[in-house]
Amino acid sequence: MRWLVAILWVMPLLAQNVQADLIWSAGWVATGSPAGGVIENGAVAVQGARILAVGPRAEIEARFTATTHLDQPNAILAPGLINTHTHAAMSLFRGVANDRKLEDWLQNYIFPAEAKNVDREFVRWGTALAVLEMALSGTTTFTDMYYFEDTVAEVTKGAGMRAVLGQSLIGFPAPDFKTPEAQLAGATAFLEKYSNDPLITPAVAPHAIYTTPDETLRAARTLANRFQKPLLIHLAETKTEYDEARQKRQKTPTETLNDLGVLNGRTVIAHGVWLDDSDVAILAAHSTGVAHNPSSNMMLASGIAPVVKLLARGVAVGLGTDGPAGSNNDFDMMEEMDLAAKLAKLAGNDPSALSAEQVFSMATLNGARALGMQDQIGSLEAGKLADIISVRLDAPRATPMYDVYAQLVYALKGSDVGDVMVNGRMIVRNRVMTTMNARVIQSKAAEYRAKIAASLAR
Repeated sequence: MRWLVAILWVMPLLAQNVQADLIWSAGWVATGSPAGGVIENGAVAVQGARILAVGPRAEIEARFTATTHLDQPNAILAPGLINTHTHAAMSLFRGVANDRKLEDWLQNYIFPAEAKNVDREFVRWGTALAVLEMALSGTTTFTDMYYFEDTVAEVTKGAGMRAVLGQSLIGFPAPDFKTPEAQLAGATAFLEKYSNDPLITPAVAPHAIYTTPDETLRAARTLANRFQKPLLIHLAETKTEYDEARQKRQKTPTETLNDLGVLNGRTVIAHGVWLDDSDVAILAAHSTGVAHNPSSNMMLASGIAPVVKLLARGVAVGLGTDGPAGSNNDFDMMEEMDLAAKLAKLAGNDPSALSAEQVFSMATLNGARALGMQDQIGSLEAGKLADIISVRLDAPRATPMYDVYAQLVYALKGSDVGDVMVNGRMIVRNRVMTTMNARVIQSKAAEYRAKIAASLAR
């Protein structure tokens, strides 16, 4: 059926003088598509929320008539970046409890800080701060696991951002819902509200096997499958988690999820550091997506995920920043690309282990595959949603350029992103967020800093 829809979409575009809303041209277009490659002096035609066509500028301008033309000869057009794992509202904990192992960080610092501070307004302003930072550094879709996800959705939609939002389930009273039954009821209501939203994909997010009871894990899978939505979960992040599962269950964490039936449906696991060969085979057999978080894994000394092995087995591996507060203190996906490539090279003692183009795909099309959204986002192709960024080439680090993908991954930074379009709507123009008030958001963040610091001192 998809091929028929694609044909019906493309056929009218073969004619000349097709009306478009926008023709966006640039010195280079990095399509993110294996077939499209990189187009020098290229252009993208957009109508409404979707891409009409991608190709050489002369060809696009001959075929389409546009209401608006935007020409950026000193920039790269690229698909919007996809952050496959984060906790957006934790931006307000940025810098709390650095330089600690995960178990110490969670149990002794973050969970107590959340108990004292997290409510709906905390989530509102923490999400706003995160969305502002993500958009300005080129992220157009993010995947979230936290509390009060209906508020996360409200802020995200207001900013014009796209997101996969997982309502958290955890084995202790959470800031939003105090019992497993209430958590499941809340997740159900969230799924019902956003099931057909153009920007928000609702999801179910049990925290991990060591914090969520088995019966809740099974119920989470049943609920996600009922609505045909993703299940998000932390998995095999640390050696401690791996060893405890082997000791208590005589299984790896991945085998545990598999035996519980949790992987039977669209699943995205975060981290996947401690995976043996049989675990990789299980994830491949279930078409499970993996969110690789290089900054977080390094900062918490959790280990190095077997990314090359996962990709070789056909597993869809995306990139994630994780949440600020000691696991990674920013949301910069350009930085994650650079670190992912270099970490894989170091781990394998092989400079060719993971190429710039492969890593760029992890931040775009492969990330979309991990989320099950590859037919809609992740590359610049006719018929896909118009999630597009421009990356400026006017900084000294941008020149000279011989390889576009290498420049994007190894040289350019999130601060080089100039413009951001999501769903055909420009939400960042000339490095200014047009849909949010940055001054108000940063002022509120400063207010929360004082409140949180006082709570931690008690």
